Amino acid sequence: MCVAAAGFGAVTVPAAAFDIFGLKLFEDQSEQDAEAVIADPQPYLVTLVVNATGAVESAVRNASALVADQNEPASGAAGLLAKARGDYRRIVAALYNEGYYGGTASIRVGGVEAATLAPDVDLPDPVDVAVVVDPGPLFHFNSVTIVNQALPTSDPNDYVEPPVHAGFGAGEIAKSSVILRAEQLALEAWRQQGYAKAAIATRDVVADHATTTVDVTISVNPGPKAAFGAVTVIGAEALDPEFLRRQTGLTEGEEYDPDEVALAQKRLDRLEVFRAARLEAAESVGADGLLPYNLVVQELPGRRFGVGANYSTVDGLGLEAFHLWRNLFGQAERLRLDARVASIGYPIDTAQFDYFFGGTFTKPGIFTPDTDLVAAVSAERTIYPTFTETSASGRVGLTHILSDQISFEGGAQFELNRFDDVFGTRDFKTIGLYAGATLDFRDDSVDPTEGWFGQVNLEPFYEMNYNNFGARLTAEGRTYFGFGEDDPFVLAGRLKAGVLLGPSLAEIPPDKLFFAGGGGSVRGYAYKSIGVDDGTGTITGGRYLLEASLEARAKVTQDIGVVGFVDGGYVAADVFPALSDLRVGAGVGLRYYTGLGPLRADFAIPLNKKPGDPDYALYVGIGQAF
Repeated sequence: MCVAAAGFGAVTVPAAAFDIFGLKLFEDQSEQDAEAVIADPQPYLVTLVVNATGAVESAVRNASALVADQNEPASGAAGLLAKARGDYRRIVAALYNEGYYGGTASIRVGGVEAATLAPDVDLPDPVDVAVVVDPGPLFHFNSVTIVNQALPTSDPNDYVEPPVHAGFGAGEIAKSSVILRAEQLALEAWRQQGYAKAAIATRDVVADHATTTVDVTISVNPGPKAAFGAVTVIGAEALDPEFLRRQTGLTEGEEYDPDEVALAQKRLDRLEVFRAARLEAAESVGADGLLPYNLVVQELPGRRFGVGANYSTVDGLGLEAFHLWRNLFGQAERLRLDARVASIGYPIDTAQFDYFFGGTFTKPGIFTPDTDLVAAVSAERTIYPTFTETSASGRVGLTHILSDQISFEGGAQFELNRFDDVFGTRDFKTIGLYAGATLDFRDDSVDPTEGWFGQVNLEPFYEMNYNNFGARLTAEGRTYFGFGEDDPFVLAGRLKAGVLLGPSLAEIPPDKLFFAGGGGSVRGYAYKSIGVDDGTGTITGGRYLLEASLEARAKVTQDIGVVGFVDGGYVAADVFPALSDLRVGAGVGLRYYTGLGPLRADFAIPLNKKPGDPDYALYVGIGQAF
């Protein structure tokens, strides 16, 4: 590599190393030695002067460890000087990254240039530190050349953005990050066409201070074309190595594709049985053109359990727990048991509690690495505002992940139910099918700030006691718009619709009918309390559902956020509801952001409450409302 000397005078730069384009220049071992010295705490007061504004000033300020750590004392004089010498390197790198190759930097500790001070110097307590940076003129690219650049491909799956589209062109600002990005794109273009070991052979970067231009020549060595070789599993104990090889989806003899390697890693991560799992390519392509891989794994313990809770003033306290067994038979099978007790209120009345117990078995890779077999059974007793359900159910089906954003599921299910509602006590036996598709283009599934989410579910069924056919269809969409740097303000919207085809309401299981209300529906109303009024004040479920929510989220600090929201919902019997049937709730919320997602507290009131509706509702849980 060749880099022209940037105008950082002989006093400052040669005394310290700095890292440009991934290489350390002018490295001085004394900096590393000084960092290892342990001395008394050395407080300091730093002032930073940059003869520029905007992005350049911000880049220098963000690069300086002296500025970032100024509220913490250094480890003695030696530690402070090590930090100062490191700042030479960091500031130079920051200026190069902004396209300034002729700047000067001075870091004076106690009035003396830091590069000239000995590590055992005696400094005042605290000592003044002055950092003065003049970025000099802005440089632009003059000539840019990539030797051995990959030819364009007609395969859209192998397309890589040309470096010129990333700012690597004559007349563009000569940012070092643009040069590095151009290298990455040049290598990726070869790798997408099967050249797994493509590497940068040489890099020449020459800055001409007379013309404030930069000439760049990058040479690429594509190496031999490669195909996937054998995958060797290292570290597997309880897991079947052959299953893990199959689960990667990498087929020996197929042309190398970095996208397939990334997909293999995702497939392994989805198994949820590893503390760590990584694919390591061999150092070189073999004489046979194959590139072998090692799959190095560290397994998680075979068991895990957890507990959780939620609360609302309307629905009471809910407690839940689960126990998970991983890798039951050596191929990452999972069995999860869930138990829940809800609607716990005061005074305590166990007859009003809701109970649930269920188990889910998952067998990954049943037909393809992206297809899982899922079987579940459950039993529950739940008291809703409009009916009481006692039931047992089971389902078995497949889930298939088509991509990071698109997945499908489908299978068969069976239910035994007893319902107590306005129609009396009724028993149902239902068999049916289920199918669903999920499209998730959000930037984060727990706390999204942009993107959209869509889900469609269809459940055709046959009820054997009344000999009726029916079908239930639901569709839901969510969208998110972030505003400001790092999206501190987010506008979120949700729309859900449903329709049920079948016999009269008296012969349809109530759990197939539509209700609205609750923390994930229309806040301010009890869970499943919004339905169809038969004219006497009695509420039943309906055939049609329409829900909508609008939520404005704002971060007050990095950890605290506030929310304002409006929810609305319709439920109708045999005709689509009129505007007068709309039930609306509104309120405010508080969010506390953690590494696992936001903790949520929402206060809502019903805006058009009816007899029996609460005056207000408080909801507490984990994650955004939608």
